[in-house]
Amino acid sequence: MTIGRPTRAAILGFRGWRALRHRNFRLFFAGQLVSLIGTWMQSVAQAWLVLQLTGSPFYLGLLAAAQFGPVLVLGLFGGLIADGLPKRQTLIATQTISMILAFVLFGLTATHAVHVNHILVLALLLGCVNAIDMPTRQAFAVEMVGRGDIGNAVALNSAVFNGARVLGPAIAGITIGLTDISVAFLINGLSFLAVIAAYVVMDERAIAMSPRLARPTTVGGVVADLGEGLRYVRTTPFVLLPILVLGLVATFGMNFSVVVPALARDILHVGASGFGFLMAASGVGSLIVALAIAFGRRTRPALIGLGGAALGIAELVLAFSGSYGLSLVAMFVVGLGGIGMAATANTTIQLNVPDQLRGRVMSVYTTVFAGSTPVGGLIAGGLAAAFGVPIAVAVGGALSVVAGLAGYAWYRRIRTAFRPASMAPAVSDELVVPADLAVPPELAVPVEPASPADPVVIPGRGGTVAEGAPEWARRSSAPG
Repeated sequence: MTIGRPTRAAILGFRGWRALRHRNFRLFFAGQLVSLIGTWMQSVAQAWLVLQLTGSPFYLGLLAAAQFGPVLVLGLFGGLIADGLPKRQTLIATQTISMILAFVLFGLTATHAVHVNHILVLALLLGCVNAIDMPTRQAFAVEMVGRGDIGNAVALNSAVFNGARVLGPAIAGITIGLTDISVAFLINGLSFLAVIAAYVVMDERAIAMSPRLARPTTVGGVVADLGEGLRYVRTTPFVLLPILVLGLVATFGMNFSVVVPALARDILHVGASGFGFLMAASGVGSLIVALAIAFGRRTRPALIGLGGAALGIAELVLAFSGSYGLSLVAMFVVGLGGIGMAATANTTIQLNVPDQLRGRVMSVYTTVFAGSTPVGGLIAGGLAAAFGVPIAVAVGGALSVVAGLAGYAWYRRIRTAFRPASMAPAVSDELVVPADLAVPPELAVPVEPASPADPVVIPGRGGTVAEGAPEWARRSSAPG
């Protein structure tokens, strides 16, 4: 029997790649890969440049605060923009501005005119752009692939992010060692052209536009729109749990841009290339778990807490290893735990959010996740300056273990009462919200699942369960 070459349709129909059946997502996938390699190159080069200019890990904390502080302050308003404007055009604008900022940093560095204050100001401006870009990009995913493939799209997007996380830092370390550090900023600026081109050539007819939020005309209207998204988060356990656990672990345990450069230079004595490979080791672990999630058959919310705990344990090893080889292994496990937690949290949230609230709810996610960086960065930088880098890493690791295990215990307690959409069988096209959670009635709207593999039923105590639901759903909805 002759075995022929597999067709593209067969490859894209395979479970792990099914989101790539959509042409727009394929363009996004390729453009993001190129652009994110540049982004990770700039992240490594920027941190190393600040350390060279100041010699202080505290300034690395200030850099993190400058770059991610705007997400904390403006992220919720970014969600309003994501729900109120065409997402593709918004992303073209944000990526273009980010490209210009990268070229400005290249020019300052190449002419040896750069000062640490320039870097902080440019990071602050980039943070303002990201406050809009991040929730818009998260919400745009479902418009490219539909609700049925959103879980796979999130996992593949995470795989792209972490594939770039392997290549970008390694290339940056080699580039800094062989050429000038400014070259990393130049490559990042050029890399934005790939993702901008991807957005420009997308087929707008194939984009499933989410219901557009009417633009509020008063301050009260803005507050009401923000409150609608926050209320949904607060009253939906399988949205609230991922956001809280991820926020705590990100605050205390995911300050890599602050502690790892100082660890590489002052404790392990490995230089810029060694720093780049430490970050790449984390990327390898992240890529493996992201692909495992992409090819998996279902989302496992327990990974949110367990991933955070694994990250914390690896950081405790990293803090006191003193060995470059063992530190590489620890960073690999950090990547496994961190992205296992983050990708699972993202998918769980996406599967439990109505389309008309997606931008605002995802802005809460990005505000907590990325917005925790300025707080955590300042804490880590202050601890490193006062007590040394190993203590800063150990404290963050220990608190991450506590947060992760607490999140896992919380999940086990609520899962018998509330079954997340990502785990429920596809028995109805009705979004069922527990009545005792006091979710506004206008949010419990019918949605159309794109495939039987991606249900959206959320049964819970006191809720109304659709006809045909299995026995566990009827039992869990019975009055207590």
